[in-house]
Amino acid sequence: MDSEGLDDMEKYRLLVIGAGRMAEAVTSGLLSQEESLFSTILVANRSDQKRLETFASKYDVEVTTDWKSAVSNSDVILLAAPPKAHEHLLHELSSQLDEQLILTVAAGIDPTYMESQLPDGTPVCWLMPNTAALVQKSMTTYTCGRHVDQTHRKIIEHILDSIGDYEELTEQQVHDLTAITGSAPAFLYLVTEALEEAAQAYGLTDEQAQRLVTKMISGSAAMLETNTPAVELRDQVTTPGGSTAAGVEVLEQSDLKKVLKQAVYATNEHARKIH
Repeated sequence: MDSEGLDDMEKYRLLVIGAGRMAEAVTSGLLSQEESLFSTILVANRSDQKRLETFASKYDVEVTTDWKSAVSNSDVILLAAPPKAHEHLLHELSSQLDEQLILTVAAGIDPTYMESQLPDGTPVCWLMPNTAALVQKSMTTYTCGRHVDQTHRKIIEHILDSIGDYEELTEQQVHDLTAITGSAPAFLYLVTEALEEAAQAYGLTDEQAQRLVTKMISGSAAMLETNTPAVELRDQVTTPGGSTAAGVEVLEQSDLKKVLKQAVYATNEHARKIH
């Protein structure tokens, strides 16, 4: 699929290899777009027929257990398989390609690695969304390979638009920030659990505690989106010598910032060992 061919086409054919949450997020997001660049979306999964049946019934897409037979009829291929599956997957894919645009949403699978496993000249892109893609609220970082042109970028940005906001970074930055945009939601959810448990200790039901904490976090996020620095917002809430200050002091004595940074470093270190 050369760039001139892409320019001449009004619609492209997308093959999604994998049927997990991120595959569903992208599929759902694309189908919600008023105008789609894709004439067809085919979702492939070899091992989970039930999952494919769910896709077929829930979304207006085709499904298959044999992705190899679909490669030649695809313009764009999105790899939504686990990172450890990519070495074998790219090896199998390599002999089937004819200049299709290859995307992956797997942690640690960068353009340099993909280009080393695929035919010379293959356009590739690494997308790092988070699970908020399921509600079209992902903050996705991405980085493109050497052979991605402006037509490919149009397709990539169309996909990214369908799941939220995005920022193009260098390959190394995407590696380094995987823990911030991709994994840190889990850190936030852990904090959420602790706050819900604290609320329940004061007699709230599970439902009440969840609503109270969720709305508090949602409102706090909205304040951050005003582009006011987090330190200023914290100071606005924290009156010197006040009740909030007493709580913040406990967190500072526990060196919360250091612990969170250590979690980021541990996440990134593990991601680098994937291949």
